[in-house]
Amino acid sequence: MSGTSPGLQPPVDAVKPVRHPEAPAPGELLGAHYGQCFGCGGDQPHGLHLQARAGEGVSITAEFTVRPAHQGAPGLAHGGVLASALDETLGSLNWLLRTIAVTGRLETDFRLPVPVDTTLYLEAEVTAVAGRKIYSTATGRIGGPDGPVAVRADALFVEVKVEHFVQNGRDEEIRAAMDDPDQVRRARAFEVNP
Repeated sequence: MSGTSPGLQPPVDAVKPVRHPEAPAPGELLGAHYGQCFGCGGDQPHGLHLQARAGEGVSITAEFTVRPAHQGAPGLAHGGVLASALDETLGSLNWLLRTIAVTGRLETDFRLPVPVDTTLYLEAEVTAVAGRKIYSTATGRIGGPDGPVAVRADALFVEVKVEHFVQNGRDEEIRAAMDDPDQVRRARAFEVNP
């Protein structure tokens, strides 16, 4: 797939992404960026509880297991849940850049059905950066990290300031996140989302 839409093709002046020197080491678990996040948060009973690990360069791997609450058709994952898993995985890449960014565009390709109780093995990488725009791609495999590709996505993230969340989020959650004494959790709470 890789940039099939014009809006997902990096411009000619795009540069290779550079991993931030303080990014988590390859193999390190990234953890949830926010406890209430549907994608990675542990406080969401029906969330994906996606687990992401830093990879080499500006890449990550992640996993989540499709549960009955994630069904669309009987016994199969809902396409929107799979798109959410891809979006969460792609958004987690921004932590390796130490950039606050939101999803600007997400293009998804569904290749195989994903049954309930199946673990989806995700890989994602940033492919280019152009100003505030971050271009990335991801695949989700079933049957193991080298299994057949079930879903793919290309994405464009746009760097924003924390004010984006402060001005648009619900006050109660914004205050709670801003008052968190853990500086890393406070910074990561505003990591991704449109």
